[in-house]
Amino acid sequence: MVSVQEQYDTYPYPERDPADEAKRLVTGSPSHPFEIDHVLFQGKRDWTRPLRALVAGGGTGDGLIQLAQVLTSAGRPYAITYLDLSPTARAVAEARAAARGLTGITFVTGSLLDAAALGTFDYIDCCGVLHHLPDPDAGFAALLAALAPGGGMGFMVYAPHGRSGVYPLQEAFGALFADLAPQERLTAARGLVEALPEGHPFRCNPNLSDHLQSDAGFYDLLLHSQDRAYDIADLDAVLKRTGWRLLSFATPALYDLSRIAPVPAGVDAVTAWGIAEKLRGTIKMHVAYAVPLDDTRSVARGRDRSLIPHLRGVGPVALGRAVAQGKPVPVRMGQIATGLTLPQRLGKALAAVDGRRSVAQIAALSGLDPIAFGAAWGQAEGELCDWGLMLYSGLGD
Repeated sequence: MVSVQEQYDTYPYPERDPADEAKRLVTGSPSHPFEIDHVLFQGKRDWTRPLRALVAGGGTGDGLIQLAQVLTSAGRPYAITYLDLSPTARAVAEARAAARGLTGITFVTGSLLDAAALGTFDYIDCCGVLHHLPDPDAGFAALLAALAPGGGMGFMVYAPHGRSGVYPLQEAFGALFADLAPQERLTAARGLVEALPEGHPFRCNPNLSDHLQSDAGFYDLLLHSQDRAYDIADLDAVLKRTGWRLLSFATPALYDLSRIAPVPAGVDAVTAWGIAEKLRGTIKMHVAYAVPLDDTRSVARGRDRSLIPHLRGVGPVALGRAVAQGKPVPVRMGQIATGLTLPQRLGKALAAVDGRRSVAQIAALSGLDPIAFGAAWGQAEGELCDWGLMLYSGLGD
């Protein structure tokens, strides 16, 4: 049987070429500083204070490079510790950081189960790792032990419904190729996948593409020796067992049952999220933020008019023009597509969202009286923030 470390030493994941750092920055959720601030620090973190961050199971470095580069470009101080079992993956991450001239990063080869020995951290990133541990509960608990007071974690774990077809193939390939070396496993599995019948659940699943992108992607998706998925109930349970509370999903709208169907009376939030997950049917990973179980903080909202909104993936002028003309704002998340209807009277205000103006300053430019602005802004915020298109942060101030 190929161990997890042997897999990632042979096929570092995701497959990255450090030379590509000159052409693009890979961004996403979690761990973009705007999103960290919005969800974990109510949009009010003091970015003149160095961010102490741990990237636990950092792989080839996507989360690490995003976090370090955005903070470097903003001229903000940080100290990031990268931790991973695979020396090969670490070498790729180090080369990517070097290509960008990023400093302030300490690279460590080791297990996230030993994270607390490295100190305590304001922010912990752990993406695509916990579901590969022999005892995921131990991983969640170890990361909590490394969290500084007032800190939080951004994480990703696999979800079952959007990965339909994956686990039967993993089990079959595990039985067939247990004694083969990684490269031989890959060659044999590729041949069988090409021969799958049209009706096989894997071939019918449009949510999956890693196997088409690279050898590392194919291996990670279909040949992993240690892999599990969490539905909402499972995820809530493991977080609570290990001392965490799910503060927010990166895209809360995906889990908002009221956007899909009427919510029955008496249904609690976790149950409603689970129903929405089943009705969506396409969610292949849960990307979320967690805080200690007894932590009562909430996500940033524009009731605090001193907050600074940032748009993500959409330009303010184009957004403001479309809204003023009554056009729906298109949103696409994988196989899920929708259109957001925002108050037309807010077009001028949305065009003023430049990452420097506060909500109060935008309100003053909106041409609306305070009551009308507050009502319209609240409606727009509920759509844009919950779809991840607007975040509050003072990082760019």
